[in-house]
Amino acid sequence: MSDRYIKMLHAMLNGSVTSLQVFLLTLLFSIPLALPIAMGRMSKNKVLSVITNVFLLIIRGTPLMLQLLVVYFGPGLFVRWLVSQGFDVSFKWNRFVAAIVALAINYAAYFAEIYRGGIESIPKGQYEASKVLGYTSGQTFFRIILPQVIKRIVPAMGNEVITLVKDTALVSVIGVSELLMVAKERQGALFSFVPLFIAGVFYFVMNWIVSIGFQKLEKKLGYYN
Repeated sequence: MSDRYIKMLHAMLNGSVTSLQVFLLTLLFSIPLALPIAMGRMSKNKVLSVITNVFLLIIRGTPLMLQLLVVYFGPGLFVRWLVSQGFDVSFKWNRFVAAIVALAINYAAYFAEIYRGGIESIPKGQYEASKVLGYTSGQTFFRIILPQVIKRIVPAMGNEVITLVKDTALVSVIGVSELLMVAKERQGALFSFVPLFIAGVFYFVMNWIVSIGFQKLEKKLGYYN
């Protein structure tokens, strides 16, 4: 194997690590963040509910690529405006951090709607029965409702996580050197389709692993059937 192909594989390995980091960190922050967003969406407080709903409409109604650009360039533009107004401020935004923030917010919005659908699918009688048994609202939600919700939302969550694997490629729009960006660069340098093929195999394997993981999770939660 020639040196240029060895260098290509090394660069693509580094790009794969970045893609995995983006994927895992996005899940780490978006999954828990989605719960308070879902609760805000279902809140009886009209102001909170409306604000949350508007937020969800904006996030779900605009392209993820645009959100990445806004999160990365927006704070810098705002700081420049403050400086022009005479304020002595400075700001430096890390590309990788900006990518995680944008992806986490975007996927939290989608996960929140999945949570809401799962929570609202639980019969109201279960809430009433738990109240009769002396459970508090918190105990009812976390001990009775939430386990059933998790079982019901696993398929929908699996679809979103699979989409996230592919969406990690979008972070290249703000200059994060992930797998697909590296593959495109190497394709141009080598005049070969091989880098893109390797990238495709990586995404396929990742989604295959995710699919198997969610299938096993569904079987494990089968006791709620």
